[in-house]
Amino acid sequence: RALPRHLAAFLQNGRRIVDIGEHDARLEPLEIDDFQGRTRAFVKIQDGCNRFCSYCIIPYARGRVRSKPPEDVAHELRALAARGFREVVLVGINLTAYGQEWGLSIADAVETACSVEGIERVRLGSLEPDALSEEVVRRLAAQPRLCPQFHLSLQSGCDATLKRMNRHYTAAEYESIVNNIRGVFDNPSVTTDMMVGFAGETPEDFEESLNFARKIGFAKVHVFAYSRRPGTAADRMPGQVPNKVKEERSRQLIEATNEARRRFLLTQVGRTEPVLFESKRLEDYYEGYTANYTPVHVQSPIPLFGKILPVKILEAGEDFCFGSLI
Repeated sequence: RALPRHLAAFLQNGRRIVDIGEHDARLEPLEIDDFQGRTRAFVKIQDGCNRFCSYCIIPYARGRVRSKPPEDVAHELRALAARGFREVVLVGINLTAYGQEWGLSIADAVETACSVEGIERVRLGSLEPDALSEEVVRRLAAQPRLCPQFHLSLQSGCDATLKRMNRHYTAAEYESIVNNIRGVFDNPSVTTDMMVGFAGETPEDFEESLNFARKIGFAKVHVFAYSRRPGTAADRMPGQVPNKVKEERSRQLIEATNEARRRFLLTQVGRTEPVLFESKRLEDYYEGYTANYTPVHVQSPIPLFGKILPVKILEAGEDFCFGSLI
């Protein structure tokens, strides 16, 4: 309602206006029952964040944690299943905070999703690692429809940097969570985001983070340079890193994590995995994803779009695998 008034004021004086009001304590009950041209559906089950990482403005802009009730999640998934979707991705701003206002966890959302008839695969969006207790991981592992793909946001493998970021775990705790996941899931993939050049990051801090990434052996890493955000605590921190240094650190981390990516893909060779085919790359040439989100290319004279079929993985390329239908 305030938008017309703010637009009029801006047009009159050209000054920037920041007016963030109180957020509704409930998650807005928006539903989507179709994703045209897509083989998987994305379902937002959570919004807001209470973490206040020092580089992030989201808690101020999006408000506090609020979740979609389990019965609403089930209702939305039933509609998607009726539309023919066989795979869904549960997403949120801070997904692992799902249900905390009711004493629930992300495991409750996964159990709800996996119980919906017609949904064959359930996937999770980006996760905060410290919320994945041994009990939560055990409950997740008990759901055979849950895809063993875990995008665990790391940001840095250096404890000093993690503390300045106001992250809620140490590198050793993160490693323990990864080991726990790998210990209970069959052939899981662990992917992450890593930031370079955060305020105060010394050459020694970067080396510690780089070596940690090598040690974990991620299936894939999204590497990005820290970017200052006005209004955040990190924007006011001393020791801002020059762009040239950020670029060089990005290059080194990308090189190291790309090598880990190639090693992970090699571990998939020889396996037979169900693949959901999502796109046609060339004539008679299709791309799909295994449960752990390994991209697989297959040649086939028959249309494969939207089908889940067993594939023998024969060869690993730079960023995907080649296979043949069984």
